[in-house]
Amino acid sequence: MGAVAERVERALVPALADRHLDLESVEVQPAGRRRLVRVLVDRDGGINLDEIADLSRDLSQVLDDADAMGEQPYVLEVSSPGVDRPLTLPRHWRRARGHLVNIQLASGDPVFGRVKASSEQDVVLATESGDVTVSFDDVNHAQLEIEFTHPDDVETAQE
Repeated sequence: MGAVAERVERALVPALADRHLDLESVEVQPAGRRRLVRVLVDRDGGINLDEIADLSRDLSQVLDDADAMGEQPYVLEVSSPGVDRPLTLPRHWRRARGHLVNIQLASGDPVFGRVKASSEQDVVLATESGDVTVSFDDVNHAQLEIEFTHPDDVETAQE
């Protein structure tokens, strides 16, 4: 399925770029007599369900026009990454600004804090002991922490 996923990716990237969306992943799996094509997209500011529905129709047409799936029928699922997605690229960190993250360093040490800023090489976290800069090269694994109340929500509720 790797070659099929690559064809799908090549077909979709220009259409997504026109909408200022990033292709996070493409997964193609057999599903009975069909193939299941899962496409994850994201952008700064996120994407809502109405946009996902419109995008799904458009991307299906792009795949049909490009004949990326060949003759075999397929089911297309388009969604955005969930909060459990690992933070692996600089754009993931940029989009996580203001959110709590849990990092496992390559040394095995954990770092927990709120993303203040990020660049192409590192991230600045506000931690209990002060600001910490972590190089992406030192990160073994990182992901968002689920918050039921975000600091911005608390400030708004108190006003």
